[in-house]
Formats: sequence, structure tokens, C-alpha cells
Amino acid sequence: MLIVEDEPDFRLGLKIRLEAQGFEILEAGDGVTGLNLARQTRPDFIILDLMLPRMGGCQVARLLKFDEKYRAIPIIILTARSQQSDRETGMACGADAYMTKPFRSEELLELMRKLMPV
Repeated sequence: MLIVEDEPDFRLGLKIRLEAQGFEILEAGDGVTGLNLARQTRPDFIILDLMLPRMGGCQVARLLKFDEKYRAIPIIILTARSQQSDRETGMACGADAYMTKPFRSEELLELMRKLMPV
């Protein structure tokens, strides 16, 4: 699983929660690094912030979802942007789901189970 989040403390907290559930985590602190890691490793899942340095999360999602090689990787946008227009933009970028911060771990895990490839 790949977490693309620019806030180190938030990224670490998310990593710890997901590792406790048995996930192996790769991390990126900006969009360019996240995109490159996704292309190099083809993670089973991506959790992606919208507001990232170097390349925004929406662009990362678009570049992955519109490429046949990476289209099947589920992407959850996890962001502080909570307006309906932000949600619509995130989904239009190709995300499979959209969650806002703060979030409950149980809700994220349930969403991940629904999106996980069989």
C-alpha cells in the first residue's frame, strides 16, 4: 500500500494504524515521488492527499487512472478538503473513494475492504 501525504505526523499515524492491520506501507511526501513510487511498485492500494507539493493529488490520480497499467489500483483520496465541489473534483480525477480528515480508522478500513481487489 502506498500513502501519499505531505504532513509527516499524519502520514506516520496512518502508517502505524495500517501496519497494525497487517499492511505493508510505502510512503511519499509529495505528488511526484508518489507517482514514481506507484509506477515502480504497483501497490495494491493508494491513499492520496489532494493538496501535495510538486504535483497535486488530483493530477497523480489522473495520470494513474488514465494509464492502462495502473488503472486497477484502488485510490482513496483522504484530504482536509470537505466541500462538495472538492469531493466532485476528486472523484472526477479518477479516485475510487473520497474521505475527509479527521476520519475514523474503522471507516477507512471498511472502505478499503470494499475496494480491495478480490
